[in-house]
Amino acid sequence: MAGAAAVGGSVRSETYASARNWLLLPSWAVLGIFVLAPVAMMLVYSFLTKEFRGGVIWEFTLAAYDQFFFDRGLFGDEPAKIEWTYILIFWRSIWQAGLATVLALLIGFPTAYFIATRPAHTRTVWVFLITIPYWVNLLIRTVSMKFLLRDQGPLNDFLLWTGLIDDPIRIINTNAAVQIGLFYSYLPFMVLPIYASVERYNFALSEAAADLYADKWTTLRRIVIPSVRPGIVAGCILVFVPSLGAFLAPDLLGGAKNFMIGSLIEEQFKGNAGNWPFGAAASMILLTLVLIILVFLARQQARAEREATP
Repeated sequence: MAGAAAVGGSVRSETYASARNWLLLPSWAVLGIFVLAPVAMMLVYSFLTKEFRGGVIWEFTLAAYDQFFFDRGLFGDEPAKIEWTYILIFWRSIWQAGLATVLALLIGFPTAYFIATRPAHTRTVWVFLITIPYWVNLLIRTVSMKFLLRDQGPLNDFLLWTGLIDDPIRIINTNAAVQIGLFYSYLPFMVLPIYASVERYNFALSEAAADLYADKWTTLRRIVIPSVRPGIVAGCILVFVPSLGAFLAPDLLGGAKNFMIGSLIEEQFKGNAGNWPFGAAASMILLTLVLIILVFLARQQARAEREATP
């Protein structure tokens, strides 16, 4: 075959081999300008000194990281103590993002399975219904959720009308409101990857398991879930990572007492009172945490694939 070469039993085209690097140049440029350059800038800023009126002074120091982890008193002359304030904000962000991921998985998996098992001509309609609310800007949707959950909002009015409650339930400015906002914001990110995996699943495997007297739960646990695991992992990543750094839901639904790390970072870059090096340091700590989680998941996925390969 002209212009092709056999490699390991497969055929690989060599037509554009000489121009490969030039063809990839636009992609590398986009990644470098819009991904690597901002991250590198944040890394540099995290080691700079805060300027009193905002901005930075080009004097390198570890003060921002020290401020995140240690409390040295008002004037910085006291013995160092662990600064639990920011660590607790980080912990709140992790468990809020983790809970949102679990809830999205519990709702998203059966939803994706249901859509994938509908007749082929109706699946597009179901996917359309899942995604259409997300054509609206996230800010508008979050404000709408705040209106829905407020003390005199439609939810409390409905519960009062049905007689299930005697007084309005206070949801706004609570961890529950933040959780509802995160779950609502990122649920489709769980449904769509799982749907794509279930759609490719060979349902003959479930039929074979039933012929061997496996019940539905055993089939789900031993056959279906391992087969669609890549979609589940992808969905969990797509929900957990943005939830971890979210700031709209905590700001609008949680209030000042339910700060998350995204809100903390946002505050550091507002106005002249912001602390850019500290915000950059918090961003780098968050990025490091996310990278650790992604590397762990990637290794677990690779191990599962090796075990599944005969």
